[in-house]
Amino acid sequence: MVELGLLHEDDRIELIGGDLVEMSPKGNRHTLIEARLFRHWSRVAPDTLEILSEPTFRLSADTYLEPDLLVFARSTGIAGLTGTTALLVVEIGHSSLGFDLGRKAPIYASFGIRELWVVDAVTLTTHVHREPGPEGYREIAAIGPEAMVVPGFEGGEVFGVRLGDLGVGVGE
Repeated sequence: MVELGLLHEDDRIELIGGDLVEMSPKGNRHTLIEARLFRHWSRVAPDTLEILSEPTFRLSADTYLEPDLLVFARSTGIAGLTGTTALLVVEIGHSSLGFDLGRKAPIYASFGIRELWVVDAVTLTTHVHREPGPEGYREIAAIGPEAMVVPGFEGGEVFGVRLGDLGVGVGE
């Protein structure tokens, strides 16, 4: 579509079920939280894991999402990356929070993403979604900024983080 001139390279668009959906612009808080999480995880991650920032994640021929962070086993490789091989997907929402929790979470679940974190950029609350199914996630917990959030995948304990410790500050 870029080659045809229908979209520009810097357009913030996702493809959901064949429909082009414009993404909300990122604010400074969103960008800072994403950068701090990425930097923290890059320091503690073992060489067996990959962390991508803002990848285009092809879930099917008609669904391409752009999560803020994506964690998967290095042995999987990009070519083998699917919903069921992703270990953790992170969406950070400010103006997009309702969309991330309401529309996108069930989409991720339907593709078998085993764990989704939706971070509220204002309150630093992490909405942890686990146990995906066709109708959505069966386990959802809201974890405050002072509590440790730990991914459920094997070896995920090194990724444990208190969002309140990232130096962003609640509601700033």
